[in-house]
Amino acid sequence: MKPITRRTFLRTTAAAAVATAAVPLIPSGCVSPGGKDSSGYFESEFGITDGLCQKVLSKALSKGGDFADLFFEHTISNYVILEDGKVNQAYSSVALGVGIRTVNGEQVGYGFTQELSEKSMLAAASTAATIADSEPVKSADQFVSLENKNYYPLTTLLTSIPLESKLPLVQSVNDKCFALSPEIIKVNAGFHDKQKRILIMTSEGTKAEDLLPKNYLWTNVVAEKNGKKERAGWNIGGRREFSFYTPSLVNEVAKEAVDRVLVLFEADQPPAGEMPIVLGPGVTGILLHEAIGHGMEADFNRKKISTYCTMIGKKVAEPFVTIIDDGTIPYLPGSLNVDDEGTPGQKTVLVENGVLTSYMHDKISARHYKVKPTGNGRRQSYEHYIQPRMRNTYMLSGEAKPEDVIKSVENGIYVKDVSNGEVRIGAGDFSFYVSQGRKIENGKLTAPIKDINIMGNGPKMLRNVIMVADDLQMAKGAGGACGKGGQAVPVGFGMPTILVKSMTVGGVKS
Repeated sequence: MKPITRRTFLRTTAAAAVATAAVPLIPSGCVSPGGKDSSGYFESEFGITDGLCQKVLSKALSKGGDFADLFFEHTISNYVILEDGKVNQAYSSVALGVGIRTVNGEQVGYGFTQELSEKSMLAAASTAATIADSEPVKSADQFVSLENKNYYPLTTLLTSIPLESKLPLVQSVNDKCFALSPEIIKVNAGFHDKQKRILIMTSEGTKAEDLLPKNYLWTNVVAEKNGKKERAGWNIGGRREFSFYTPSLVNEVAKEAVDRVLVLFEADQPPAGEMPIVLGPGVTGILLHEAIGHGMEADFNRKKISTYCTMIGKKVAEPFVTIIDDGTIPYLPGSLNVDDEGTPGQKTVLVENGVLTSYMHDKISARHYKVKPTGNGRRQSYEHYIQPRMRNTYMLSGEAKPEDVIKSVENGIYVKDVSNGEVRIGAGDFSFYVSQGRKIENGKLTAPIKDINIMGNGPKMLRNVIMVADDLQMAKGAGGACGKGGQAVPVGFGMPTILVKSMTVGGVKS
């Protein structure tokens, strides 16, 4: 197939993406019953042949370097948003291009182009090549296609779902929120879906293709009672089929959002100070992700930024604590069949029985530490360079019962959810706003709380985990993204109920 210009392609695909009866944007049959994308999409649609990629990789290594790679991307994103009972936004975006990287030691040369023409790609490769200054390096003579497992199978392309099928979802969420309570005075709801195709070609001879879906249904609600207003929200999603969004899931999104806002009218500020903290299961894994997980990303350790940089093989927690970063859990937002530099998706044990056993590696850090990459090389888009990033990060269940964890606390705080966190990666210091929680008094959950922060230090918090329950849950949401180095990527996280011996609660009462 003769390559078409990017301008023509974006014009036609964007029109199709917002059409109310959108059609698949690939030749028929490119998604098999198992959801696995057939190979050759970028060649058939854009003329990206192995020979062309060899030529571009040779240009990227024309001044030397350890290796080079190409990252092709075609992403279509759709948004439908309802406010005040009406759908007032429905729009799409399309990204198409290639990023070209040359690695020389721990230095990276990078170029990208939105034009998938030979001329534009060779120019971008020349830019990437300037990081080195030695003799040319030969690229592999041929490419071997990577055989991936599929952790997010699609039987129907997201781009084939018409707008008429999405509108009832957001309208139903809106109606159910209002029906659940007369105190609900405002509802926003929306559905977002993204279909991302990638092709990775490396100078080492790896060829990897993937089709990554991502979607979520969300709502934010405002309630009013006795002249006071409160707001809350909820979302559910992941790397899902559209058929995942059933009427029962719509009910779950609406009920959780309404329950969360109504409980705030009963909430009070607890006293400030040092006290035991129980983190509930599921979404509190964001604390694990932010306060601890980032410190285990290999670039922060290679650069001596993280407090964990000298801790491999040493105790960082009690023996009943095991922490995993996992790209292989079906349908979760952080799962990857292959990472963005061609390493197959896998599971990495970071802390095993209290001992730090591994960092999260991309190829550069893996070479530095003389280990294999762990499949954590990620980027926001073809315009961005690779960084070691988390996927789905969680703590394994322990042996305690959740109710026994709570009973063990005389006076403390139970945290159901947190938001608006700040973390200093080097020191590990953090502060998070508690958006949902309760007091613990005499070993029982009592009054709901609000308007407080919990503060502490990530490594210290990990050392202070003294009980772990047997109720690990992964967070259900997919509306957020993890930021690092100016880039945002989808991640997942999870947690069982745990007891942290002492953390600082910041409030106004003493």
